[in-house]
Amino acid sequence: MVRQKTKKFRGSRTFGAGKHKKRRGAGSRGGRGRAGGCKHHFVRALQEGRSFGKYGFKRPLKVISKKATINVGMLDQISGDLLSAKMAKGKSGTIHIDVGKIGVDKVLGGGKVTKKLVITASEFSKSAKSKIEGAGGKCVLAK
Repeated sequence: MVRQKTKKFRGSRTFGAGKHKKRRGAGSRGGRGRAGGCKHHFVRALQEGRSFGKYGFKRPLKVISKKATINVGMLDQISGDLLSAKMAKGKSGTIHIDVGKIGVDKVLGGGKVTKKLVITASEFSKSAKSKIEGAGGKCVLAK
């Protein structure tokens, strides 16, 4: 039969814990969890990579505005699908797209423009304007 630890310590007051006060509560270990990270457990917190205090700057919510964006390359790719879904109009070799109907606020300049596009949006980036106009299209600012 295997000798168990509890059987080994029967008759001993402390069960191998040293002084009888040692295993009383969390006070013997200086608090539970992350307690004392900036006080008595400062070095332990540094070793674990935890730092205390606030860092950085959080912008006020009223200043933050999230704009829905799309790249001109993506508009060029999906222009055929927009025409078939009647969300864009094709007139004499040019495709007229109002990105406000798609739910987009700003047009960005990522990708290539291979078609003649007339895009209506509330904002354009400089590179998007140059690519659209370079392909023979126009940028119309929406009101």
